[in-house]
Amino acid sequence: MGITEKEFGNADGGRKVTMITLTNNNGMKVSCIDYGANVVSVEVPDGSGKIKDVALGFDNLPQYETNFPFFGAFIGRHANRIGGASFTLNGKTYELEKNDGKNNLHGGTPGYHKVMYDYKTDEGEGFGAVSFTRVSSDMEQGYPGKLEFSVTYKLTDDNEFFMIYDAVSDKDTIVNFTNHSYFNLDGHDAGEVSNHKVKINAAKYTVTAPDLIPTGELAGVAGTPLDFTSEKRIGQDIDADFDALKYGGGYDLNYVIDKPLGEFALAATAIGEGGIKMEVYTDLPGVQFYTGNNIGQGLPGKNGAEYGPRSGFCFETQFFPNSCNIESFPSCVLEAGKKFHSETMYKFSK
Repeated sequence: MGITEKEFGNADGGRKVTMITLTNNNGMKVSCIDYGANVVSVEVPDGSGKIKDVALGFDNLPQYETNFPFFGAFIGRHANRIGGASFTLNGKTYELEKNDGKNNLHGGTPGYHKVMYDYKTDEGEGFGAVSFTRVSSDMEQGYPGKLEFSVTYKLTDDNEFFMIYDAVSDKDTIVNFTNHSYFNLDGHDAGEVSNHKVKINAAKYTVTAPDLIPTGELAGVAGTPLDFTSEKRIGQDIDADFDALKYGGGYDLNYVIDKPLGEFALAATAIGEGGIKMEVYTDLPGVQFYTGNNIGQGLPGKNGAEYGPRSGFCFETQFFPNSCNIESFPSCVLEAGKKFHSETMYKFSK
């Protein structure tokens, strides 16, 4: 294993931003920055041994300071959507930023992907890691409790890329972390991902209203274009005449993973045309499958690439969207003094 650091520009206020790169013994590399704990690149060997960067991203800090698609972004305090931009906890209603129509999306301001983090690296037998830490003050983004948290990116010699989340709050609060990396297993600059084959271990999904806020209903995917219980091409049904696809302009919905709550298990698999395979494991109950429908046409990316709609896909492991307002959903409430811990892992093979 190897860990290197290099300068990646200066954030507002003049603070130096550092890129940390983890390299394993197979030549796989993960690079991330201490601005936003953003994942900048994920380089993996394909079937011929050629290294491909399979994560969409940017070359420079100013683009990460904007980053409206959330490329590589660490998301908190609450990922995905909260209906009405409010929730009630212990009898008190908390009002959040309305940054997605009348709703809240990905926490609010300041976004966790647009703040500086302290970090430390760690290296052991068969792994290298970097941990980013920060304290979110009471009522930052509108959420109660001073939250001390960390996100650790760990790379193993088995080509496993872990995202490990830890947190503790001094008041009851809600916590729903995720990572918003976009993947194209044929290379970040390879164009649309329509021919990627995907399998999602989920027989149900959370039904939403047109604004993508879950209604509380869980519906079966069988017999619908949302069914990925058997491997199929992303593009096979993406433009089907089906409400959930029309609401999102493609796939943008939460799947209910078929596993006991809290168990670390395989959630989804994707295979690129070039044969790179990615498996997603998590202990969280849901995964948002998003096909980059809202990436702007001709968006400048790394190494002169231009990204467009559906040029990458996301598997955002999570508690269900709007779970803080739907009692029947697994709860994302973190009680004061209790430790939150969650792990998601992306395993690459060929």
